[in-house]
Amino acid sequence: MPTEPRPATPVEDIRSARPYLLSPTTLVAVARRLISVAALVTLDLAGLVLGLFVALIFRELYLGEWPPLWGILWSTETDWLPFLTVITVLVFWVGGLYRRREARAGLGQVVFSLILVAAITLAFGLGTGYHFTTYGLTPTALVTTAVCIGVLRSSYDVLTRDVLQLAGVRRRAVLVGEGEQLAELRRTLGSGRNGIQYEFLGAVAPGGDAGTLPVLGGLEAVPLILREQDVHELIVTDGGFSERELLELVEEAHRFGVKVKIAPRTTELLLQRAEYIPGEGAPLFELRPPALAGWEWALKRSFDVVVSTLVIVAGSPLWCAIAAAIKLTSPGPVFYRDQRIGLGERAFGMMKFRTMYADAAERQAALETSNEASWPLFKIKDDPRVTTVGRVLRRFSLDELPQVLNVLWGEMSLVGPRPLPIRDYEQLQKWHRKRYLVLPGMTGLWQVSGRIDLSFDDLVRLDFYYIENWSIWLDITILAKTLPAVVARRGAY
Repeated sequence: MPTEPRPATPVEDIRSARPYLLSPTTLVAVARRLISVAALVTLDLAGLVLGLFVALIFRELYLGEWPPLWGILWSTETDWLPFLTVITVLVFWVGGLYRRREARAGLGQVVFSLILVAAITLAFGLGTGYHFTTYGLTPTALVTTAVCIGVLRSSYDVLTRDVLQLAGVRRRAVLVGEGEQLAELRRTLGSGRNGIQYEFLGAVAPGGDAGTLPVLGGLEAVPLILREQDVHELIVTDGGFSERELLELVEEAHRFGVKVKIAPRTTELLLQRAEYIPGEGAPLFELRPPALAGWEWALKRSFDVVVSTLVIVAGSPLWCAIAAAIKLTSPGPVFYRDQRIGLGERAFGMMKFRTMYADAAERQAALETSNEASWPLFKIKDDPRVTTVGRVLRRFSLDELPQVLNVLWGEMSLVGPRPLPIRDYEQLQKWHRKRYLVLPGMTGLWQVSGRIDLSFDDLVRLDFYYIENWSIWLDITILAKTLPAVVARRGAY
């Protein structure tokens, strides 16, 4: 297994890549969604104005006022329109009436939302001391507005469905699965969903059995398929795939801005990130993309640089004292560049204050049988290679301070998976390598969750949890918990 740095090709932390929202496919979908929402809001407000005006005419007829005074009616309506428009849009939004076509609520939710709008309006009017001449207008307006909005929305759905079909809009989909499950999924999906036709490009079938669909390759071919073909959706059956394979498939798709929909019986881990999508044919769950990491990454990198600079400037007296103590108590340099494996599985020199004697590396082979950490880590509590000053520095993690230099150089981050020495890296299994998709960190979930007291399997799970759930707020939380963990000296030696 290679331990030398990889060839000098660009390697980036996956979180620094272009956000999911900025992929071309997603931008088109977002633009379409914005137009749809704007059209629906316009229709709803038009239905509100028309329904309320009709209700006012009915009230005039009931009171025997004919012909109605149109100007007075309009003046009465405009007194409440600014309040009603805002409340109606907000209530409709919360009620799911501006979601995508396949997930949008129907007439029942429109009526329920209008009842809620009416209740809020009455409560506001009574609370502000407004004098209602009659309360019969409210139920009348509720009925007329529901009819107007219902008719306008139904017309919109029919019209846009026909326009999409005439324009040849298609959902370009790739199915992922095996044999009978794949054929059954293809049959139950049918030719379209909510007025938009499917164009099945083929199937990803690891075993090569895709029925009547052309086989595009196995799971390893997914990145190439997504790169070379304009794919809108991956529709997956989870039969025959491990959890790890499904997670990697989802990550690849989201990296290319492709939606992932998965048939029922999906693993619990994936369902935690799922949203049910109703519609014709097979029920599907859509796996939400990760956070818009590109923007948060810019904030994270800025935060790293600012904090690292402050640590160097404010901590310079401490750095000088540590350097003097190291130099006076043992021969050798003050700093030690420990070869670690970082981003993209490349080796780099991680800066530390020297805590061991100069011949420590040569003596490690003789100490392998005394290793107290779980495979593949190497740790000994009473390591004879550690100097007296080094033991104090390690107890309070002060030897790690120079790593802020690696942070400034872009080789590390303040928070991330801890970089492993080359000896430990060589013993990792292939599926462990996912931790090298992001910059290594000075601190991480290892440090605030027990550190070396945890088994290696637990540490790997913590790394994967961090990568899957990363946010700038998770980083801040880990940093806030690091100092108490260091002061308590949990797992540090």
